Amino acid sequence: MKRLGILTGGGDAPGLNAVIRAVAKVAGAEGVELYGFRNGYSGLIRGDYLKLEKQHISGLLHRGGTILGTNNRENPFNFPVEEDDNIVYKDMSNKAVDNLETLKIDCLIVIGGDGSLAIARELTEKGARIVGVPKTIDNDMQGTEQTFGFDTAVTTATEALDKLHTTAESHHRVMVLELMGRYAGWIALYSGVAGGADVILIPEISWTMENVAKKIISRKEEGKPFSIIVVAEGAKNPKGEQVVRETIEGSGDPVRLGGISHLIARLVETTTGFESRATVLGHLQRGGSPSPFDRILATRYGEAAARLALSGEYGKMVSLRNGLVTSLDFGDISSGCRTVPTNHVLVNAAKNIGISFGD
Repeated sequence: MKRLGILTGGGDAPGLNAVIRAVAKVAGAEGVELYGFRNGYSGLIRGDYLKLEKQHISGLLHRGGTILGTNNRENPFNFPVEEDDNIVYKDMSNKAVDNLETLKIDCLIVIGGDGSLAIARELTEKGARIVGVPKTIDNDMQGTEQTFGFDTAVTTATEALDKLHTTAESHHRVMVLELMGRYAGWIALYSGVAGGADVILIPEISWTMENVAKKIISRKEEGKPFSIIVVAEGAKNPKGEQVVRETIEGSGDPVRLGGISHLIARLVETTTGFESRATVLGHLQRGGSPSPFDRILATRYGEAAARLALSGEYGKMVSLRNGLVTSLDFGDISSGCRTVPTNHVLVNAAKNIGISFGD
């Protein structure tokens, strides 16, 4: 092997640069050149890349984001092309495969979420030699126990909860914190437990305002006239509907969830009479330096991905299972979102210590 390629696709997550660094170090030790494609699959289609040298990877371990840039819109199978001053969408997947051959890239390492790795699987079926690395702060990817970026997001959310506690207690308010996670409640569950939330609302568990109100009122009766509610952005309202902020045309993930915290804050006030405030943490969860755990996990993933590529084991994704980094074929990865089991050990532990899930 002489040349490796690498790209980062989908949303950013703390630890992307740590993966790039690990791949570069393993490749460099084996005398293999590493080429980084800019802005996800866009760089592969447009031929926008750079040769990654030592100066590019120096100091990357602690940096958030990705030095290669990323996007979640330019899918090679539905790629935006300008024609006669209009944007039309075309299947450019053959061009992606051809560009890899033209550049003599022996294997492409794709770091991305379920959307980016689904594209990687389809390109593999067209003959591309690809190894995948799972990434998302939402921790909702099938085929692995944990994705890098999740631990950092939980840490950020927990720090926010620590700050909200002081103002909630001072003003005797109910504070509602809305967290990311798409259609899974992993971030809300873990940070809610770590941050001492009184109520945790996640997409996987149906809830009623009556049950949430009971928790808030019981705390007041115990001499605690304030409460903290953590809600995942994908949590459904009492009618069983998700709250959609907007829909983005041309995006691989067009539905933008958001606003459930404001709805809950209003319901709390009308149901209990408690003054309530909503906070949407948003993209703060995706930014900043990766936590020590994510730096280590990202490094392990990057090293393992490089080893798979160097040994010619293509069409696989690295994976964490029982604490060990292993791999599985793209075809063996289940479809859909990895959601929180309603009987998850942390859900049961949270209920046992008095946290309400509104059910």
